[in-house]
Amino acid sequence: MKQQHTEQRNQWAIYLSLPIISWALYDFANTIFSSNINTIFFPFYMDEVLGKDEVMQQVASTFISYANAIASFFLVVFSPLFGVMVDKTGYKKRFIVWFASISIAFTFLMGFFARMDAGVYYSGVPLSLLLVALSFIIAKFFFNASLVFYDAMMPDLGTAKEMPLISGFGVAVGYLGTLVGLTVYLYVGDHDFHRSFIPTAILYLLFSLPLFFINKDTPIPKEQREKFRFFDGYKEIYVTYKEMKGHRNIFRFMLAYFFLNDAIATTIAMMAVYATAIVGFSSGEFIILYLVSTVSTIIGSFVFGYITKRVGSHKAVALVAVIMIIALTLAVFATAQWMFWIAGSLFGVSLGSMWVTSRTYIIELSPEEKRGQFFGLFAFSGKVSSIIGPAVYGTVTFVMRDYGTLASRLALSTLIVMTVIGLIVHLQIKGKSA
Repeated sequence: MKQQHTEQRNQWAIYLSLPIISWALYDFANTIFSSNINTIFFPFYMDEVLGKDEVMQQVASTFISYANAIASFFLVVFSPLFGVMVDKTGYKKRFIVWFASISIAFTFLMGFFARMDAGVYYSGVPLSLLLVALSFIIAKFFFNASLVFYDAMMPDLGTAKEMPLISGFGVAVGYLGTLVGLTVYLYVGDHDFHRSFIPTAILYLLFSLPLFFINKDTPIPKEQREKFRFFDGYKEIYVTYKEMKGHRNIFRFMLAYFFLNDAIATTIAMMAVYATAIVGFSSGEFIILYLVSTVSTIIGSFVFGYITKRVGSHKAVALVAVIMIIALTLAVFATAQWMFWIAGSLFGVSLGSMWVTSRTYIIELSPEEKRGQFFGLFAFSGKVSSIIGPAVYGTVTFVMRDYGTLASRLALSTLIVMTVIGLIVHLQIKGKSA
């Protein structure tokens, strides 16, 4: 429900508002899913079931990367429609409830299918694993789909001046979700990683409930709603794309961000299995590394806020890209764990910093009257790049699987190439004008 304020609230009045707390708790809830399932325990499970030797470890990496690519593909197909659904109906929470519930249900099913021991195989792969992978794809798709409506809900929570505080509060609460979600490891331990799926689903559901029951929609009256078709969202994207081509700098940055985000999305999906299968981390050691990386992300977000203000967004984005290249290079050539500790920390810094610097740069480059359109295309570009990176990574690990761990190192090196391309394109941008 849209908040009406006759006077400016102080920050504690904002943070203690029930609709804002419940909205932020959904970030807390879905971050538990994102860290536990997407980044840690699903990759651990796939490697545990498939990775019996170096060749099969590469097959496990292929399964993980393709599953992520497929989920991202369907998000790209449907996300333009979701934006139109928000604009034409006014419903946001209603769609979050449905999509989050489906995501939670299939996270439960991941745990159920993983416990199956029917001895049934398909092309040498356990049927239970294929069902878990399919459930993961569906759960991740609906998790990501719910975020479209979650982000769209933010303007209903306060005034324009309050948006930075509300957004920052949601991000901070979300990071706390990472820490709480990792307590599942205390129950799971170093094997039978499928046991993490159902507890994660329970936590996902539990912390989603406040938004389900507290927040309200302000739907557009039925008689005022415009009819919309599936391709309406794509028409808007095409129109925005044509307009953006008249603004050369923002077009170049969108292309640069495509390659930079490609590397980020793939690293997030593959870092767990790479650290354990290639560098030799135990699951417990990786959990600690992930915590350190998360802290580095938080620190990077804050520090690069000041760096961006001091040197400008253009230079700040370039600096983040250089940090990413250093981190990925260290990871590719890591033969000792200390090298990967440095790589993981640097990647954490670049992850948080890219979010801060890129969005600030978009604001600088885009005309105010077209900012919303360009941000929409910016987000769409990020979704498309989330398909390409995992697909390339998975193809390399599959084609080169007979070469063992070298396959994963080569696959990760493709992300260095992506980042370098993104940096080169970014450096072609001169000034702020079109």
